[in-house]
Amino acid sequence: MLDLRQVFSVTDFLRNHKELIARVTETRKPVVLTVKGKPALVIQDAESYQELMDRLQAAEAGDK
Repeated sequence: MLDLRQVFSVTDFLRNHKELIARVTETRKPVVLTVKGKPALVIQDAESYQELMDRLQAAEAGDK
């Protein structure tokens, strides 16, 4: 489930990118960036993303 405390505007990200990148790296929780109040992007640390892709690939392979 998405943690609504991890939602920021792109403007906030541009102003505080070092802090937000450090937060994502430390917590390994994705951050949602919004444009005009609507979700537009998800930022996630590379290791967590790779784990997610590996799990998806394994799940897809199990379905076949």
